Amino acid sequence: MISAQDLSPAELAALLHFHADAGVEWLLEEEAIDRFAEFEAMKAARRPAAQAQQERPVPAERQASPRPTAAARPAPAERAASGPQPAIPDGEAVQQARFVAEAARSLGELKTAIEGFNGCNLKHSARSTIFADGDAASGIMVIGSAPSAEDDREGTPFSGKSGQLFDKMLAAIGLTRSAILLTQVIPWRPPGNRPASQAEVDICRPFIERQIALAEPKVILLLGNFSARFFFGENDTIHGLRGRWKEIAVAEHAIPAIASLHPQDLLTAPVNKRLAWNDLLAFQAKLKSLSLLRN
Repeated sequence: MISAQDLSPAELAALLHFHADAGVEWLLEEEAIDRFAEFEAMKAARRPAAQAQQERPVPAERQASPRPTAAARPAPAERAASGPQPAIPDGEAVQQARFVAEAARSLGELKTAIEGFNGCNLKHSARSTIFADGDAASGIMVIGSAPSAEDDREGTPFSGKSGQLFDKMLAAIGLTRSAILLTQVIPWRPPGNRPASQAEVDICRPFIERQIALAEPKVILLLGNFSARFFFGENDTIHGLRGRWKEIAVAEHAIPAIASLHPQDLLTAPVNKRLAWNDLLAFQAKLKSLSLLRN
């Protein structure tokens, strides 16, 4: 087994990035530690002190003091009140999210509101809140599924290797990420990149819908299976949903949208780049027809 001391800084950094990409979030000791033995040793060390305490004479004033009765002890509800509060029920959290989102009158206000929202359990395990980034005035919006580990570390959507590929995809049709608006359906990374639960999706829905309403895009590109299903309301795979223009109804506005494969999908299966390129050409043609991209 290779020791960390035998690795160069570059090799060690590459190894750490590999573990992070694989979803490893906790570092363990190289040798197993018997916590049960440690606990038994602690109990054995405390036993003589406890025996000495029992053999010590009890003062007279303490002998006369009666033991507290059950009625005098705090009730379970009173004891629980001082401890951690229970999680917000999903239905109530959805209502709170909807109220917070609708109260925001700008993307800046909405970003602040989402960062202060604690009704979704995903926030408590994520490092960053991923919010819309780029030029909202462009009329062009790209929406991914959920933050990746790289997004969570960097605090911006479409980071890391998939983000580098995404930049190349944009450049191929005459765009840059600074000239469009990028965001994710889910603002917090699910632990281990697992799929978001239905309750988590319902809680986050008001936030992404409000981002769209405030940004008022003229056209939307959806990247990834989850994003396409979320907005199109269908259960087909991305291969069945991609490449077809549909309309997304948000705040009484119908916005044309097309779905394609996520850059991460292309890194996993490069053979699909041809399909993504066809989708990008269709997206580019729509931008030109709406005068959002120079010929």
